[in-house]
Amino acid sequence: MRLTGSWDDTYAELDRKYIVQTSALPIERCLQMTTDPGDLVLDPTCGSGTTAYVAEQWGRRWITIDTSRVSLALARARIMGARYPYYLLADSKDGQQKEAEITRTAPSSKQTTNNIRYGFVYDRVPHITLKSIANNSEIDVIWDKYQLELEPLREALNNEIKKSWNEWDIPREAEEKWSDKAKELHKKWWDKRILRQKEADASIAAKAEFEYLYDKPYEDNKKVRVAGPFTVESLSPHRALTVGADDELIDPANKKAEFEDEQDFVHIILENLKTAGVQQAHKEDKINFISLTPWPGDLVCAEAKYIDEKDSEKRAAIFIGPEFGTVSRPDLVSAAREAADAAFDVLIACAFNYDAHSTEFEKLGRVPVLKARMNADLHMADDLKNTGKGNLFVIFGEPDIDLLNAENGQIQVKINGVDVFHPNTGEVLSDGAEGIACWFIDTDYNEESFFVRHAYFLGANDPYKSLKTTLKAEINQEAWDTLNSDISRPFDKPKNGRIAVKVINHLGDEVMKVYRV
Repeated sequence: MRLTGSWDDTYAELDRKYIVQTSALPIERCLQMTTDPGDLVLDPTCGSGTTAYVAEQWGRRWITIDTSRVSLALARARIMGARYPYYLLADSKDGQQKEAEITRTAPSSKQTTNNIRYGFVYDRVPHITLKSIANNSEIDVIWDKYQLELEPLREALNNEIKKSWNEWDIPREAEEKWSDKAKELHKKWWDKRILRQKEADASIAAKAEFEYLYDKPYEDNKKVRVAGPFTVESLSPHRALTVGADDELIDPANKKAEFEDEQDFVHIILENLKTAGVQQAHKEDKINFISLTPWPGDLVCAEAKYIDEKDSEKRAAIFIGPEFGTVSRPDLVSAAREAADAAFDVLIACAFNYDAHSTEFEKLGRVPVLKARMNADLHMADDLKNTGKGNLFVIFGEPDIDLLNAENGQIQVKINGVDVFHPNTGEVLSDGAEGIACWFIDTDYNEESFFVRHAYFLGANDPYKSLKTTLKAEINQEAWDTLNSDISRPFDKPKNGRIAVKVINHLGDEVMKVYRV
């Protein structure tokens, strides 16, 4: 059929954070027309993350994809910082109570599991017909209930004003010449009469046929909802073989241009590394290189030299991770072995991302392995790449924890700080807990995905006050005290035999380590 409708009401002025940011209103309507709560929505062009934001708001699962790190960073910040209304689930006790209130029936005794796939409790529009009124026996019950109160008031009013009015004869307004008693009886009678009509109207609406308004679920204003858990993942770049005009295979890896691009990336990183150095949690622990020259290795691409506090010259092997991808533990092991064979004092790995297993690898023999996380600014335009400003390369050491025994066979984790490599002495010392903004525990780590099962916040500047201001609500101080702690709450020993602890400092750098229990 020919489409004649125009969604003029979905236009909205935007405070754009991204060049092609879309209004949420048309996406919201499309999702409500084509999906149910719990369905999966795919958006292969993430942009500012509007589709993911709307899907999260309306209880849809989502996957979104983009090639730009800028858009992914914007989307992640947008989703993590958003607050959403909490809609009443149909499969919940509160939802059953609300449904019973709307339909004027007894609450369901069905067991609830809070499964979002059963949808929300929606507002609805009744279709009232004479048949629905005639067949509604509840109206008779309402009528009889109110007649027990209305009839005595009508008889008393007739006696007071010397009339014999039926119910339909009683005027809406009292006459001025009536006595005060007559006026009071008249008011009481009409108050009851109006209540009876309202209750009858509500019964008619509840029993009539209706249609759901899927864009108007009922909200629980006592709850604040934030985004559920999600992950940001990346894949190493793949190679696609193409077929030429003469049926020959063409391997893009053999193209000189791509080889030169790779060399350009390494060259840019080394130039910035030489200028910016490597920053750690404390400014005094910054590694400033006196020289940085290429090195003819397989994984080690450069040799860097710096001076320690004893005025001794140290040699550092530099390993550069992929421009788009993740550094794995085997890569670090091979690079560390190569650095040890060439008698380097330390291996410095520079990468945008490390996989979970690589964070457990910190030393090979006598060679410490420092994992520097590269700032995403290095992906920016050429005129911003060689500024040498900001913390472009930051090393954040591994967590220093103690495992404590608790009651009933449970355990607790005490965070002492973060082990930091001091380049001036070559020692690894533990920094205090004051350098930690927040830390998390996966109490049963499966060696694949980190699930935040415990979260604790040690940030300075009264984080309780900041959180209270953000949520615009009162926070239970006793409950908060259990979160603002360097000792975890007790938990059962992991079935997998491992726990993982992730620590984030005040600069936003994070590190994770796995411990056997």
